[in-house]
Amino acid sequence: MTPQAPRAIPANTAGRGDPPHAVAQRFAILGYGRFGRAFAELVLQAGHAVRIHDPHAAVPAEYATATAAEAVDRAGWVVLAMPVPHMRDALLALRPHLRPAHTVIDVGSVKLHPCALLDEVLGAQIPHAGTHPLFGPLSLARGERPLRAVICASPRHPEAASRTTDMLAGLGCEVIAQDPSTHDQAMASTHALAFFIAKGLVDMGVDDDLTVAPPSFQGLKHMLAAVRGDAGHLFAAIQQENPFAAEARTRLIASLGRIHEQLQGDADDATLAIPDRPEHPA
Repeated sequence: MTPQAPRAIPANTAGRGDPPHAVAQRFAILGYGRFGRAFAELVLQAGHAVRIHDPHAAVPAEYATATAAEAVDRAGWVVLAMPVPHMRDALLALRPHLRPAHTVIDVGSVKLHPCALLDEVLGAQIPHAGTHPLFGPLSLARGERPLRAVICASPRHPEAASRTTDMLAGLGCEVIAQDPSTHDQAMASTHALAFFIAKGLVDMGVDDDLTVAPPSFQGLKHMLAAVRGDAGHLFAAIQQENPFAAEARTRLIASLGRIHEQLQGDADDATLAIPDRPEHPA
């Protein structure tokens, strides 16, 4: 499966009731935390119908349902937007209410465990796919484009992966196909390390006053804002639910330790210089 270019988001942003145009789809979003709320807004802006269930959040009355079963009734898409540790119980409770007409996706930041769980609970009967939208409330608020999303297809449901790719492209996403292990390895050395570094800086109080921070710090500033702005459970999830994150953290700490020792020793400028990125062949 090759990545698809983003499609323009339709102008219809009403989002209430059943949108009038033929391409409108029905989404059940289970979980209304920071990302569930942001994803619901994105879906509504694309002109789709949304029903939301989250007993622990204040869901707008026009979209709220009393139960998860009510949310998924007549929906085509079921979006699991709860923390990864809550997914098993949610899926087991939801399973009697799911039909082959549903397509179930998760939107978690790790994929090995959620994808295995979807396969285990939903099996061959209920179409499903793992996804990781590589954006969040802050990037959406900043208007960052293009949006990107990873999709991890279930071998049992290639057609569900194809539909999910089209759906995400319709929301304006460039879609990247990966297997769950490759995804989690990539996230361990990017997402997990970025949050690990940022949390360390936050805990040190580095971001208390950035009035004299140089331009080179702006990238780190975004990392700090992401750590403070994301849901409380996200940091633990991307570190503890990703089986490759601990090794990545260990390698980072070892690398920083070597650099620290070089700085305290007699290393020359050439040793301490940050190398240029290797050139890629055209």
